[in-house]
Amino acid sequence: MTENGSANLVVVSSDVLPEIISKVLEAKRMKARGDAKNSSEACRAVGISRSAYYKYKDSVFTYEERLTNKIVSLYLVLCDVKGVLSQVLSKLYEHNVNILTVNQNIPVDDVATVTVSFRFEDEATSASQLRQEISQLSGVVSVKIISGE
Repeated sequence: MTENGSANLVVVSSDVLPEIISKVLEAKRMKARGDAKNSSEACRAVGISRSAYYKYKDSVFTYEERLTNKIVSLYLVLCDVKGVLSQVLSKLYEHNVNILTVNQNIPVDDVATVTVSFRFEDEATSASQLRQEISQLSGVVSVKIISGE
């Protein structure tokens, strides 16, 4: 742990890790793909105890999984007024996020729905805090977090 309580992350070749770590990762993959209905089934399939699985599951990630854990998607309803989407994107920029996708639908009844997916580049802001700030912008009807934090 660092001074501020956050964990230090390291990249280590799986070749040098204890076998239990690879088995926990495989059990997590089986659950995510639907190859196992639950943790017990995944643990049986890879040959580890549930206690070992639960000991490591929240601390062991593949490199790709760790990157995608920070992805947040917001669903917004915006007034069909010039500059509203630009304000939202500017607010995201202020909070140092990396915007991955923006999908805006054609306005109906003077509002348009927009989905924005982004990745936090630092931990200074939470998704709920960002949602609150965006919801206060002029022309923003509503903001919902649909994935992520």
